[in-house]
Amino acid sequence: MASEVSGKTLKYRLGIITAILLTHLYVVKSIDFSGISIDLQLTSTDGSVHHVTQIADINGCLISLSVCGPGICSSNTGNYSCSCWEGYNATNINNSNLCIDSVYECHINLCSPNVSCTNQLVNYKCSCLDRLTGTNSNLNVSVERCTAPTVSPPTTATVIGMQMKIAQTFDLSLADPGSNSYIYLHGRIGSTINASYSNNLTGYNIGSTKVSRFRPGSVIADYRINATSYSLDFRAANTQVSDSLRAQGIILAEDAFAQSDQTVFRPDQLYPLQKVDLNCTQPDFAKGPIKWTVDNKDPALDNTRYLLSNNNSTLTVINASEGDSGQYSCITQRNTIPYIQWQNIIINQRPSIIVGDNYRVFPCDGSSFQLKCSVDVGFNLEWVLDGTVKISGSDSITLNYTTRSGNCTDQTFTFTCRLKDLPQLQNYSYSYSSVTVKTSTEQFDCQNEELGAGKATNEKTGVCGKGFKGTITYKCESRVWKSVMDNCIYDYIDNLKNQLESLRVEEIPEFMANLSSVTEQNGIDIIQSAATVKAIVDILFKIANFPQATSFSSPVMGSFLNTVDVIVSVNASNTWSKLNKGNNTGDTSIKLLSAIENISDRLTDEFAFNKTSIQLNRTTIKNSFTLTSALPNSTTEIVLPLVPHETTITIIIFTTLDKVLPSQGTNDSRKSDVRINGDVVVVKVNETLNNISLTFDITNQSLGNPQCVFWNFNLNTWDSTGCKVKRNSTGNITCECNHTTSFSILMSPFNIDPNYRTALAYITYIGVAISMASLIICLIIEAIVWKSVRRNDTSYMRHVSIVNIAVSLLIANICFIIGAAIAEQEQPTSVGRCSPVVFFMHFFYLALFFWMLMSALLLFYRTVMVLSQMSRANMMVIAFMAGYGAPLLIAVITVASTAGPQNYISKQNACWLNWNESKALLAFVIPALTIVAINLVVLIVVLYKMLSRGVGAETQPAEKHALVVIARCVAILTPIFGLTWGFGIGTMVSQDLGIHVVFALLNSLQGFFILVFGTLLDSKVRESLPGKQLLQKFTSNSTNTTNAGTSSTFATDVPRRGRRNVYNMSEANNTAVTDGTNGSNTVNNM
Repeated sequence: MASEVSGKTLKYRLGIITAILLTHLYVVKSIDFSGISIDLQLTSTDGSVHHVTQIADINGCLISLSVCGPGICSSNTGNYSCSCWEGYNATNINNSNLCIDSVYECHINLCSPNVSCTNQLVNYKCSCLDRLTGTNSNLNVSVERCTAPTVSPPTTATVIGMQMKIAQTFDLSLADPGSNSYIYLHGRIGSTINASYSNNLTGYNIGSTKVSRFRPGSVIADYRINATSYSLDFRAANTQVSDSLRAQGIILAEDAFAQSDQTVFRPDQLYPLQKVDLNCTQPDFAKGPIKWTVDNKDPALDNTRYLLSNNNSTLTVINASEGDSGQYSCITQRNTIPYIQWQNIIINQRPSIIVGDNYRVFPCDGSSFQLKCSVDVGFNLEWVLDGTVKISGSDSITLNYTTRSGNCTDQTFTFTCRLKDLPQLQNYSYSYSSVTVKTSTEQFDCQNEELGAGKATNEKTGVCGKGFKGTITYKCESRVWKSVMDNCIYDYIDNLKNQLESLRVEEIPEFMANLSSVTEQNGIDIIQSAATVKAIVDILFKIANFPQATSFSSPVMGSFLNTVDVIVSVNASNTWSKLNKGNNTGDTSIKLLSAIENISDRLTDEFAFNKTSIQLNRTTIKNSFTLTSALPNSTTEIVLPLVPHETTITIIIFTTLDKVLPSQGTNDSRKSDVRINGDVVVVKVNETLNNISLTFDITNQSLGNPQCVFWNFNLNTWDSTGCKVKRNSTGNITCECNHTTSFSILMSPFNIDPNYRTALAYITYIGVAISMASLIICLIIEAIVWKSVRRNDTSYMRHVSIVNIAVSLLIANICFIIGAAIAEQEQPTSVGRCSPVVFFMHFFYLALFFWMLMSALLLFYRTVMVLSQMSRANMMVIAFMAGYGAPLLIAVITVASTAGPQNYISKQNACWLNWNESKALLAFVIPALTIVAINLVVLIVVLYKMLSRGVGAETQPAEKHALVVIARCVAILTPIFGLTWGFGIGTMVSQDLGIHVVFALLNSLQGFFILVFGTLLDSKVRESLPGKQLLQKFTSNSTNTTNAGTSSTFATDVPRRGRRNVYNMSEANNTAVTDGTNGSNTVNNM
């Protein structure tokens, strides 16, 4: 038997040797075990062969020493099988035939009560539970019987409430029973207390510890135990609990343990200004003096807010306010630990009753008026007149009252809106609000059934409509009450803001989830209300700066950022513009930034978060770190090249805060044209870092002069201290800073001297004025000469084009002046006021270009296609469809595709199409430049045809005439076809002063060019005007030098005027064979 075992052992060892050889210098070709004999055939890796033979039978039983477990292994060719011993069964575990115990005895309760069972191979073991002993030490282990020490069992278990204070910051995840933090701490504390109390606390019922919750201050674990009586000595047991938890990394505070019961000092609802008496009843088992705490602070130190009775049994809160909400504890002593009775006292939010103006005048004409009253959600209201309730309802009610008609004298009524069903508050001023109404026969400028009557410039305060809380201020202007200030808050947000006054730390996760849900579901309404956005920012700021030491978990931060993502969306930019105006510029937006920074310092978990415009990454790093933005249209990159120690970093990237935060602070000496021109990045690191690299996308490529900045809360402005521009390349800017906070970049328009900018403004406005005057003169002249210039189709269509070009440009210039006035008053520009102006400006500027195109096509048609003919009616239909139909289609598509996200108009500087966000400006640039290109082609073709007709003439006159015709065609067609608008592209890509001056001059004077070149230089127009001699004299020099044959040509054309709509072959031939004078006349006859 020994030789057999040793043989198996030897074979097992040889198997190991073979495995080693397989991974080293030799390749095993064959192994054969016959009894104990060994035959190895190996091939060396150097190529030499040592006794190589075919592989023989492998004994599978030698793969492992215990391949079968408790059984007999039989080897087959290339395999093996197991025969299990009695009491074991073969099982297929991981493709093996391992023998395992066939019976799990502990499942059939073979041990006695009070005994733990441990299963063994073909056996089991019984052992007594802690603090129990065996009745007979000679008994076999399988039949062990255990008994507890002799104690008289209590008839009823005594439940004792306890609390234990842990010296760590309260993490909001501990308020969620499903969080990992809660489960971990709950399990550790429960098992440790149970084990320690079982061994060291006499009278404790084993296994009765139940941890019920965690609450702040630092972290208080409430638990309860069952015991035989209240008289327990906790000293030794609590010491062991403290030591055991410390060994597990959980440190308890000094005097951590106390007996604790949640009680009821006051059962009723409490409101501000009430006197609140809290009575503490000392139980029989408690002894010693009574001490009170309010949120762990001694109220005796503040005798202006609290009073204590002689024996301290009664604590009185004087003139309670919402700030007096908190945990009130009455502390006495019992045996070795304190005994605490406590209650969370809530002082309800002071109701705010809103009725609008408290004095109103209504006409005495038998008409009715309305009195509106609203209050916070949860209260009921009633209107009362002379002690009689007129109407009652929930949180918003309206009273309709009719004045007396006929012989009416001035009367005065006092209506009172008061809280309903709360008589205990009737003596407090916040429980009611009155409106004095006077009827009068006097005449007023403005009148409204709710606001009453008033004189011009009077202001009145009204109540917000349904779904909102707050007031609206109206002003009497143009005999109408117009809204000038809206302070209406979305009612759900107003309700949450009121709840915040008495919010407890453990309630924050649910509160923030509600805020996030309400904001996301009602985002469209919320972002249109500046007062609502401001209220949300106030809420976020208070949460981020919650007074008690609290850490925020990922769910709370997720709700926080969900809310921020809604209120800083692109569609909310106009609302932020309103909030950033006035003396308190940026107060709300900077408060939001402060809230974001502060809550970032209080995070605990590692997590990532991505929304539409926000990306958060919180992670632990060491050595170096790089993060690239995953947000749309953003490639912002943050690089930390060297981190001295392992640390946690929080990075938040915002792509829309550039439209929220002010570009200047209250103490900023920078020029007013600086702007935030990139993402805003918040970087928070536990360690002090000396080098952070940030690469920003440039939002507006037309801006320059970059500055790397951070927001300095002490100076209340952007500050560049410790930051510098490291690299300035196309499309992005790299900044290097030596500290962490909120970063961005400031940029300003490329520098054009302010004096030059003023000069450009003067050029533009003076030019536009001259242009508009010229267009009006042009239209007057066209009206005067209309009958005489429309005798043939070419002349008729040319003048139709000139009239429509003049009308389109005149209306576009009027829209330009209106838009400039709006942009001057409001920055950023108002969407509501600018959008109609931009639409009509876009439409009529496009119409101008399309009518220019019609003029070019008419020239092409009459010059090149001389053999074709089209009726005047058909030409008119085509011209008007193209001249107005195409611009209207383009303008409508543009506003429809960009108005939804409110990216139709420019956000800054001008009332014009948007470029930075939606590229809506392309809807004007592309058609305009296309028409300019077409007109250039037409011009070249026409000039070529006209020059070709001069072939065969004398050399010197022909060459001279060619130069004259080219010069005249360029002089007439270039301004009419809008080539000067090409300089507009130059102003978009270059800041060269010359390009700006040329564009301002040519573009603003287009009306003047149309008058001169399109009307006054037309010889037939001058001939048709009264006082033509004066005009001829005025233009004689120009006429003599550019049109030597005008008079003769005009004389030869006189007989043709009687034949309308006729263009025959003989006329075409005459035109072709005459000298260049007739070619010039073809242009004049347009």
